[in-house]
Amino acid sequence: MSAGIPSFAELLADCTDSAVHLELRDSYADNERFAAWRSGERIGWDNRESWWRPFHQTVADAVARGVVVRRARVVSEPVSEYIRWEYYATAANIAADEQVRWLPRRQATGLALPGNDHWLLDGRLLRIHHFDGDGNVIEDELTSDTETVKLCATAFESVWERAVPHDQYEIH
Repeated sequence: MSAGIPSFAELLADCTDSAVHLELRDSYADNERFAAWRSGERIGWDNRESWWRPFHQTVADAVARGVVVRRARVVSEPVSEYIRWEYYATAANIAADEQVRWLPRRQATGLALPGNDHWLLDGRLLRIHHFDGDGNVIEDELTSDTETVKLCATAFESVWERAVPHDQYEIH
C-alpha cells in the first residue's frame, strides 16, 4: 500500500455512483488462498463465513447504497493457472453483487488500453496499481487528471462492451 493514499475501502465508501476495475494481468503474486486452491482445497460456498472477506462486504455495502460496481478482466487464452483460480473465486465477487466480465486478449487488439490495472471511482478518480514483474503491488497512485481519467474510462467501457459476462464465459 502506498503512503498517504486512502484505502480502497475508504475510497469506495465515498463513492456515490460507480466503481469500475480493469484488470490486465494474467497472474498476480501468490497468496495463501491461491496456494490452497493449487493444493486442491476448495471453497465451501455454503459456509459464507469461511470465504466472505472485508472486501466483499465493502462492495456489498456500496452496491446497497446504489453504487454500480463492475470488473472487467482481459485474459490470455488458454488462461493461466492464476486466472483459472480467479474465475473459480469470482463467485465471491458475484455474491457481493459485483458485475464481472471477461475479455479474451485476442479480442482486445483494436482497443487502446492503459498500461496498468486500476479502479475508476465515480468517473473522476483513478486508483492505479503498479506491479513488479512477479505481480506484487509495489505502489498505488491516485490521480484525477482529466485526460488520464478519460482514457481509462473509455478503455474500460470498450472492454466491457466486448467482454463476456461471468456466467457465460467459459475457461479455455
